[in-house]
Amino acid sequence: MGYLEGFGVTFKKWAEGVTTKQYLGGRGGATDEKAPKPERLHGRHVLNRYEDGMEKCIGCELCAGVCPARCIYVRGADNPPDDPRSPGERYGYVYEINYLRCIHCDLCVEACPTEAITETKLFEFSFTNRADAIYTRDELLVDDDGRPKQMPWEDWRPGEDADTSGWMRATSPAGRAEYEGVVGWSGELGYGVREPELGQTAPRREPDGDLDDDHGEGHGDGHGGGHH
Repeated sequence: MGYLEGFGVTFKKWAEGVTTKQYLGGRGGATDEKAPKPERLHGRHVLNRYEDGMEKCIGCELCAGVCPARCIYVRGADNPPDDPRSPGERYGYVYEINYLRCIHCDLCVEACPTEAITETKLFEFSFTNRADAIYTRDELLVDDDGRPKQMPWEDWRPGEDADTSGWMRATSPAGRAEYEGVVGWSGELGYGVREPELGQTAPRREPDGDLDDDHGEGHGDGHGGGHH
C-alpha cells in the first residue's frame, strides 16, 4: 500500500466519526460513559441464596477442582442441626477466590451442581493490597436482599447484577428435545427465577410431566434446580 492509499484509509476513517466513549473513571459522572455489556460477560463472582434465604453452596469443592487457575479454595462443613445454612447436609464453611489468579473462564459456574456460584458483569475493581484481592465467603455471599455486597474498591453500575452468568440459563437448546424451553434452574433470593437468555421462552412443566404452554415463563421448583 502506497502513501496515498494509506492516507486514503486514514481520511475515510476520520470521516466516519469518533466511536470512542468518554470514560474518566468518575463513578457515574456526567462525562462518564460506558458501552452496554453483553449478557454473557464474565465478571466478579457471587455466592447465591435460595428464595427462602438458605445458601446454595453445599461445600462440594467441585468449583475448586475444575478451576484451571487454582484460584478457588473451598472447605465444606456439616450443617449445624439447630441452624442449618443450606438445605443439604453440608455447606461452604470456607470459600475464597483469589482475583490475582482468576481468569473468569466461568468453569466454576458450569461445574456447580446447585447454581451457588455465578458471575456478575462487574469487572472494574482494583486493590491497594493483596489481601483485598482474596475475596472471602462473607464478601462473596449475597446479602439478605439477594444483592451482591459492594466493596469500597468496586465500581458497580446499574444492571451489573441483573443477568449473572446468562449462558447458564439457556433452556437446553443443544440438549434433549423434551427439555427445550423448560426451566432448569432454581430461583434466587431477591430475583426469583431469572429469565432465560436470548428471548427464549420457558413454559411451566405440570406435575404430570406435560408442558403447559398457556402459562408464559416457567417457575423454579424450590431447592431442586439444576442444569439439563
